Amino acid sequence: MTIFERATIVLASLTLGFGLCLPAQAAEPTLFDDLGGKPGIEKIVADFLPILQADPRINTFFAKTDMKQLGVLLSEQFCQLAGGPCTYSGRDMVASHDGMGVKSAHFNALAEDLQIAMENNKVPSSVANRLVAKLAPMKHAIVR
Repeated sequence: MTIFERATIVLASLTLGFGLCLPAQAAEPTLFDDLGGKPGIEKIVADFLPILQADPRINTFFAKTDMKQLGVLLSEQFCQLAGGPCTYSGRDMVASHDGMGVKSAHFNALAEDLQIAMENNKVPSSVANRLVAKLAPMKHAIVR
């Protein structure tokens, strides 16, 4: 083996060794992370529910709703949609809203109320928009 070959092997070994010692590059934060993880999502939902109940455009839909259970389900749903470690345990959107007569205006009012709750929790609008974009496809199953 020539000195050049040995030097090449040593240099390659050192390069590989230094590469392994570098810190791992952090993964891009997920929507779940950007919402503050599970505690952040639960706080948003906790602030969202009273806004729903106070909104005359849609509060009649929640008059007989177990709001505590709704909060649990919304937290699970938002967490799962945001890429978190949660699993939504509720019924599908068609079954949940069947016969309620939800119209586009109601769906949009709820989305506006969610935006208010996120603003109140200092969620950047770019992050809030990402969550709303995940929820928007549900409109077809909810609005009748």
